[in-house]
Amino acid sequence: MFKKILIANRGEIALRIIRTCKEMGIKTVAVYSTADRDSLHVKFADEAVCIGNPPSSKSYLNIPALISVAEITNADAIHPGYGFLSENAKFARICTEHGIKFIGPTAEQIVMMGDKATARKTMTEHGVPVTPGTQGLLDTMEQGKAEAKRIGYPVMLKATAGGGGKGMRIIRNEDEFEHLWNAARQEAAASFANDAVYLEKYIEEPHHIEIQIAGDQYGNVCHLSERDCSIQRRHQKLLEETPSPFMTEELRHKMGEAACKAARAIKYEGVGTVEFLVDAHRNFYFMEMNTRIQVEHGITEEVTNLDLIKEQIRIAAGAKISTRNYYPQAHAIECRINAEDPFNGFRPCPGKITGLHLPGGNGIRVDTHIYTGYQIPSYYDSMIIKLVAVAQTREEAIAKMKRALFELVVEGVKTTAPFHLQLMSDPRFCAGEYTTKFMEDFEIKSPEE
Repeated sequence: MFKKILIANRGEIALRIIRTCKEMGIKTVAVYSTADRDSLHVKFADEAVCIGNPPSSKSYLNIPALISVAEITNADAIHPGYGFLSENAKFARICTEHGIKFIGPTAEQIVMMGDKATARKTMTEHGVPVTPGTQGLLDTMEQGKAEAKRIGYPVMLKATAGGGGKGMRIIRNEDEFEHLWNAARQEAAASFANDAVYLEKYIEEPHHIEIQIAGDQYGNVCHLSERDCSIQRRHQKLLEETPSPFMTEELRHKMGEAACKAARAIKYEGVGTVEFLVDAHRNFYFMEMNTRIQVEHGITEEVTNLDLIKEQIRIAAGAKISTRNYYPQAHAIECRINAEDPFNGFRPCPGKITGLHLPGGNGIRVDTHIYTGYQIPSYYDSMIIKLVAVAQTREEAIAKMKRALFELVVEGVKTTAPFHLQLMSDPRFCAGEYTTKFMEDFEIKSPEE
């Protein structure tokens, strides 16, 4: 087992990793930018080293600085968390070259799944259903138009290096192809320094369902059932739950097997997720694989009684995993509470927290790095709290979440908690009748209404 782990991340996920490391008797090293010097992950780690100025490029994405800190502190492993360098093959490779264990898959596995076009090809070869689309990348716009005609409109143009909705455009007819082709490629180049794109058939009003998987260094693979991530705004997840209200036992079995097949196809090592789009007839199609821990991993932990961070660390240290699959023993819902104004287009609201009361009680889990007096930086993601409610039934979980949202008080900045509270009372959500299009006609009522 590792003696000391450097956490190449910040905020809530860094704190989450530190807690598991302490339980496992492993020392931790926190890194931080000057904007995060007062963050809780800095205070709770055994050691903490400043690695640069606030912009991510000068701190959390600074590979030479991270490797230097690991060597100076004698860390024998690095946990990348999620975001930042968590799916960066170059970083994983450099860690290996310096004799530092990257807690995650190999660089080769990251490359195979990180390039979306390559991932589609790999899945097709191994019998995992994929949406109809191009076999590889598109070289010209004319080629793209021809492929769109073959596939049939509407189509989705996607950046091969994409994520977070960047470099994606829905094209409904040939007249708008050129404009959206140019826009998608420009956005992809600006976001990922890679403007390569491919086409998929656009599935109207799908469900976004992901399967949590784990694989070890000996070829053992298992899945931990599904999470429904369909409540989204601009391809950004707002809420997740498990089990999915749309799922059937037959579909759960089929998707779980497909996810394990995907993991075996690349001899996957570590914890990850295989993401699918599911149409109204419960046909499912591979979308992408995330080769890291997910933001929403906590709800799977709550319904399976497993610590997924611990599993990541054990697998990286060479432990074998069981091949038995895990299924939900309860119902869990997660609300992502962001420092944003839901009544003003979800505009980010960084600032100082002047007052804070976090909810508690039976069935409530709060993952956060904030406290009274904490200054939320403007440089990073706006998520400040992951609020989880767990109960034996979905109805009870919704009731617990509603109660927890009433208890939550964050003063000094605006948050998305009022939106989530309205969501908990929405008839369609309460009935489990939602798709990725839910937010398009969800009306957020102002406090005055």
